[in-house]
Amino acid sequence: MAACSFRINRFGKFVEIQFDKHGRISGAAIRTYLLERSRVCQVSNPERNYHCFYLLCAAPQEEVERYKLGNPKSFHYLNQSSCFELAGVSDAHDYLATRRAMDIVGISAKEQEAIFRVVAAVLHIGNIDFTKGKEADSSVPKDDQAKFHLKTTAELLMCDPAGLEDALCKRVMITPEEVIKRSLDPQSAVISRDGLAKTIYSRLFDWIVDKINNSIGQDPNSKSLIGVLDIYGFESFKTNSFEQFCINYTNEKLQQHFNQHVFKMEQEEYTKEQIDWSYIEFVDNQDVLDLIEKKPGGIVALLDEACMFPKSTHETFSNKLYQTFKVHKRFIKPKLSRTDFTIAHYAGEVQYQSDHFLDKNKDYVVPEHQDLLGVSKCPFVAGLFPPLPVETSKSSKFSSIGSRFKLQLQQLMETLNSTEPHYIRCVKPNNQLKPAIFENVNIMQQLRCGGVLEAIRISMAGYPTRRPFFEFVNRFGLLCPEALAGSYDEKIACKKILEKKGLQGFQIGKTKVFLRAGQMAELDARRAEVLNNAAKTIQGRVQTHYARKKVHCIAEGHRRLACKIFDGMRREAAAIKIQKHTRRYAARTAYKKLHVSALVVQTGLRAMVACKEFRFRKQTKAATIIQARWRCHKAVSYFKRLKRSAVVTQTGWRSRVARRELRLLKMAARDTGALREAKDKLEKHVEELTWRLQLEKRLRTDLEEAKVQEAVKFQNSLEEMKIKIEEANALIVKEREAAKNAINEAPPVIKETQATLDSEKQRADDTQKKYSEVQEMSEERRMKLEETEKKVQQLQESMQRLEEKLTNLESENKVLRQQALSMAPNKFLPGRSKSIMQRVESHIPVDAARTSLDLQSPSVNHREHSEVDDKPQKSLNEKQQENQELLIRCVAQHLGFAGNRPIAACIIYKCLLQWRSFEVERTSVFDRIIQTIGHAIETQDNNDVLAYWLSNASTLLLLLQRTLKASGAAGMAPQRRRSSSATLFGRMTQSFRGAPQGVNLSFVSNGGVDSLRQVEAKYPALLFKQQLTAYVEKIYGMIRDNLKKGNISFAWIMHPVANTAAQQALIAHWQGIVKSLGNFLNTLKSNHVPPFLVRKVFTQIFSFINVQLFNSLLLRRECCSFSNGEYVKAGLAELEHWCYNATDEYAGSSWDELKHIRQAIGFLVIHQKPKKSLDEISHDLCPVLSIQQLYRISTMYWDDKYGTHSVSIDVISNMRVLMTEDSNNAVSSSFLLDDDSSIPFSVDDLSKSMEQIDIADIEPPPLIRENSGFSFLLPSVD
Repeated sequence: MAACSFRINRFGKFVEIQFDKHGRISGAAIRTYLLERSRVCQVSNPERNYHCFYLLCAAPQEEVERYKLGNPKSFHYLNQSSCFELAGVSDAHDYLATRRAMDIVGISAKEQEAIFRVVAAVLHIGNIDFTKGKEADSSVPKDDQAKFHLKTTAELLMCDPAGLEDALCKRVMITPEEVIKRSLDPQSAVISRDGLAKTIYSRLFDWIVDKINNSIGQDPNSKSLIGVLDIYGFESFKTNSFEQFCINYTNEKLQQHFNQHVFKMEQEEYTKEQIDWSYIEFVDNQDVLDLIEKKPGGIVALLDEACMFPKSTHETFSNKLYQTFKVHKRFIKPKLSRTDFTIAHYAGEVQYQSDHFLDKNKDYVVPEHQDLLGVSKCPFVAGLFPPLPVETSKSSKFSSIGSRFKLQLQQLMETLNSTEPHYIRCVKPNNQLKPAIFENVNIMQQLRCGGVLEAIRISMAGYPTRRPFFEFVNRFGLLCPEALAGSYDEKIACKKILEKKGLQGFQIGKTKVFLRAGQMAELDARRAEVLNNAAKTIQGRVQTHYARKKVHCIAEGHRRLACKIFDGMRREAAAIKIQKHTRRYAARTAYKKLHVSALVVQTGLRAMVACKEFRFRKQTKAATIIQARWRCHKAVSYFKRLKRSAVVTQTGWRSRVARRELRLLKMAARDTGALREAKDKLEKHVEELTWRLQLEKRLRTDLEEAKVQEAVKFQNSLEEMKIKIEEANALIVKEREAAKNAINEAPPVIKETQATLDSEKQRADDTQKKYSEVQEMSEERRMKLEETEKKVQQLQESMQRLEEKLTNLESENKVLRQQALSMAPNKFLPGRSKSIMQRVESHIPVDAARTSLDLQSPSVNHREHSEVDDKPQKSLNEKQQENQELLIRCVAQHLGFAGNRPIAACIIYKCLLQWRSFEVERTSVFDRIIQTIGHAIETQDNNDVLAYWLSNASTLLLLLQRTLKASGAAGMAPQRRRSSSATLFGRMTQSFRGAPQGVNLSFVSNGGVDSLRQVEAKYPALLFKQQLTAYVEKIYGMIRDNLKKGNISFAWIMHPVANTAAQQALIAHWQGIVKSLGNFLNTLKSNHVPPFLVRKVFTQIFSFINVQLFNSLLLRRECCSFSNGEYVKAGLAELEHWCYNATDEYAGSSWDELKHIRQAIGFLVIHQKPKKSLDEISHDLCPVLSIQQLYRISTMYWDDKYGTHSVSIDVISNMRVLMTEDSNNAVSSSFLLDDDSSIPFSVDDLSKSMEQIDIADIEPPPLIRENSGFSFLLPSVD
């Protein structure tokens, strides 16, 4: 049998094709024999069970779920073998093919559904396990899994689950007196379960065969038929049961028919040809068939007899066989087994195990199973178990599988005997199912089991080779040519040929020659020898002819070739001679013609050149005269225009300079008034602070006096209480002694004394309570006094800071006032001042630039006046100018960082400090540094360069902030407030105008930077600090705007997600944004930008993201959907993860800037919106959003994923009411957010956030290291 084979037939079938009298097909039928029902419950490894189970498990998913199936490995009837799939076979494809085949044979869709439901029920039945019940010898389903399969089986068979459980676990015994219900033990319940599965499968198989026969149609009046018998072959396994017994019985029957047919054909052939065949032996296997089927003593009869007795077992059956056939030559009793027996079949001995012979031979249905499935609600299942006829149910006649199979086999043999049989034997070359592999032992076993060897033996016993006379003479006549000379008789010629070759044992028939085994091969060998010798002779003659012919051809070819070569050489010599003379003549003729032509051309060219030269000289002379006249006219005209333009330009410029000087004078006058007004305000503020300080001092004095008075009162009351307590105690002692005496003397007075004593005790307790209360009050007053002292101390500190601030402001006002009073009218502005003003104006908005120009004009005019009128000597010599030039060239390069300190900023600061540039009245080094920074940041797209200069500029500004102080300032850093201006230029202007909230221009050293030497800054240093502040702001804004314009784009990010590809693209865009933020953060970190500025940048960027997303959500309805909310929520999660990774040091409060879009998205993706009230939405879910924004989101919301609704109509109505009230209260109805592009920090904020910078050990760059003018930059060596 083929293990794991796709074509496993575990039943025999006989297919009839019926023909009418005209020879046309009129019908067909299929007969089946012995379906192997036990394979449903038991399968050997590595075989597969019936294919329908695997096909159903590979069905489409909806059908698998309908029948509650799964992997074949999960079913007991299938997982007994490790073979679940076949190589190159698709169970799912075969399932669909089976469905189509059922449609073709006429099985309706309803019947197909019922068929596969029954097949699925068989699988579920196998998974019902049993365990012992509460009662003895009872059984119940083992666990919940077994109950599930029991319930599923009942649902598929459409029967009662409880009835199915009773049918499997119980038996009903009917006696004349009563009906007894007996429980089965778990093992018997399993046998009952397997019996039900086999019966259901067998009934379903028979129904399908009948359905196919009815669909095909049968002709009972057919005149002839062609039958194809496809039945199992001989089987011999390690374990052989009742099925192998029946199969081998069938093969014995068929082998007898085959042997008889072969022998009969041989007999007819020999008789026809009048051949003597009396000595041929024929082996008959009738004794084996008698052993099996003979009545009443055959094995089948004894098995039926044992099945009719209830107490018979396989052991009694085996003993009966041993006693009956102990002398039979075909029956053998094994030595090591008491129940096995061996039969010597034609193909070999087979040992059978009789353990299940009795159970498998019984052909009956358990009544409980018949009753349960006969009343099924499914007509198909009920049709498989029709009610038994009354006479059948009451009949006591026994029916067995063996007897029924024996009867079917007899009918089959009658059919075969009535036909002319032809045999086809299939041989499997190997068990690996691979090509070009032949297993000799396996093939011989198959030939032996198929009876082929026996048929060959019968044929070999006679004359296996036979040939007609004509064919024999035609083939072997060349062995005896003399027998074929002239007119001859074929029979006599054949005899002469055989006698000449000396063969013995052959016979000559009427029309054929009969040869013994091997004689034909001998004749073929001699014939091949004769043919071989003749072929060699012919080949020799032919090769000689070809060689001779080839030699003659070669000689003739050589002669003709020599003549041809000689003729060619002669012709070639003549041609060369003719060519030589012809070429010489042609060359001579051509040379003569060329010589004459050259002379003619040369004469003409020389004449032409001479004429051309003459014309050129004539034209040149005329052009020279014309050019001289034209240039003279042009020079005169240009001089006149230039003179007229110069007069006009001088007039306009003088008027413009006059208007500018007038405007500057007016601004200076206005600034002087503003300074005076600021001074008045500061004086008033100082008076107010002085009054507050005096008030605080008075309050403190009053509190101290009250504290002293309370303490005195408390001390006095405490002493009084102590005195009263002592007096009360003494009085109590005296009264107790008097009471004792009185008790002894006067008993009637005891009660009065006792009452007096109680009253005294009560009074003492009251006194104690009052003492506790007074003590608590004293403690409270003491705590209040400590709090008052803390407040007084805080007020003192505030007063001290205000005084310091006032002193600082006065010093700044003094410096600015001196600069303003020293202004005088000027004729023109110097070049250096113009460059300063132009550079400042290029980075300041229009309003701020106008104010800044007003501030700078007085000092600039003053300096210009000094340069023009007084003509002072230069402040720096040539050496200093060279050092400044070298410094500028050095810092223009990328110097990098020393640790986290920018080298360029530290070098600039140390040089300016060394050269005392902060203390001079005029210097150009500040302008050149500012100009260098301006040139470096012209390329606004390079964030790396911008970050580098932001780090240097902020560090240099910090060093200036902690070093410079205004002339006459106190040296203590004041506490400053945030300015309302948008930029530091505006705050600088306000500080010059005298506003107390402006930027403080004094620079002090904080407590941790005592190593920095403070200097009194002159006006150029103060202006340089303000310009540096402006550049810090500008670079910060450029970096922030670059990040906004870069990868952080949200124009399309709020589109609804249509499919998976679009969703992946949008998620990739979110990841790109996060990657851009990470790259930008890495750039800032690598350039050591202060974390304070990094936090400010990302805070504004996240605010920009919040505004963009939130406004898109409010303005576009397609963005206000559930799926888009989920998508944006995923993106916000990416940003939150980025903030977590960036840490608070760099991210700061960036995540909090997304509060609007976070709450809005949370509202979009929340479920059950109609159940939410307005109070829950506005206070719990979205406390930051306004009513207008909530109303906008609620009305624009749409769920494109689940189809849910927005908030309820009542909530919408309440929102409208609140919006109406807000509009009546004149509150702005705008629901969009605005992006804040202001600079979110000040110089003091930056100074406080940055740590101390040590510039002592900074190594100078190589460009200036070797220069002696920068030796002060080298670290000191001890």
